[in-house]
Amino acid sequence: MDEKLKQLKKKYMNTPIPKELDDVVHDTLMSKQKKPKRPNPNWFIGLAAAVMLFVLTINTSPVVAGNLAKIPVVGSVIQVLTISEIHVHEENYDADITTPNVHNFDDKQTENSLNQKYIQESKQLYDEFKNEVGNLKKNGEGHYNVDASYDVITDNEKILSIKRTVQKTQASSYETIKFDTIDKQKEMLLTLPILFKDDSYISTISNVIKDQMREQIRNDENKVYWVRDAGINLPPEGVFDQIDANQSFYINENYKLVIAFDDYEVGPGYMGTAEFVIPTEKIANELEGDAYIK
Repeated sequence: MDEKLKQLKKKYMNTPIPKELDDVVHDTLMSKQKKPKRPNPNWFIGLAAAVMLFVLTINTSPVVAGNLAKIPVVGSVIQVLTISEIHVHEENYDADITTPNVHNFDDKQTENSLNQKYIQESKQLYDEFKNEVGNLKKNGEGHYNVDASYDVITDNEKILSIKRTVQKTQASSYETIKFDTIDKQKEMLLTLPILFKDDSYISTISNVIKDQMREQIRNDENKVYWVRDAGINLPPEGVFDQIDANQSFYINENYKLVIAFDDYEVGPGYMGTAEFVIPTEKIANELEGDAYIK
């Protein structure tokens, strides 16, 4: 292991656990101290998993160290690391929540703001999980699963895009996606309004997406989107008309704008989340410039 990697590991091993996630760990361990009236092997497996609830990914394990060496380095400075993992596994209830952490920003205000947001998202997911499981246990029935993860989907000289995915499963499954797209050189979080001259991009992008939806429906009988003039039956509500001013998006490795939708947002649940790559020539007149989208 090279000296730089050793120093990075040492720094993170000495980093205090954030209070928000420390509270999560404490609450969960306390909730596990009472044994059920009728213990069974599955329950003990769940307890063992809960005892290892909080895991700092950067530790002395050779396997983890090997994985750390493979973490993509953003440019030559900024990195994205796993700061914590929450795992709860019981007979009918599971939670796997991974929290990202951006590292080595010169602008510590931006870095801290992003990291606090990620911590709060994880804490909120875990609190919701605890509450839902508590309600289900009172009724003596039900299954519930929460799976939260992240991916670095763009990592080039200019752009860093981080995707966070949350899947909740109970009677059915529901998936949401969030993105942060960062100008690495300016260390600035990008938004759709920043990228365009005015709000005319809303209608322009919406029309491009509707055209792509109709084309996909024509070419694949299994594709269904809630869009007009596509020859399909539409629900009474929820027909897609236009994107939000701050619709989920990211910029891909080819510097193309990608607009994203959650489950059920623009189509039936079996379609899952949806992403649409917007041809740059379609939005060239609305763009503020070509620094990010080309």
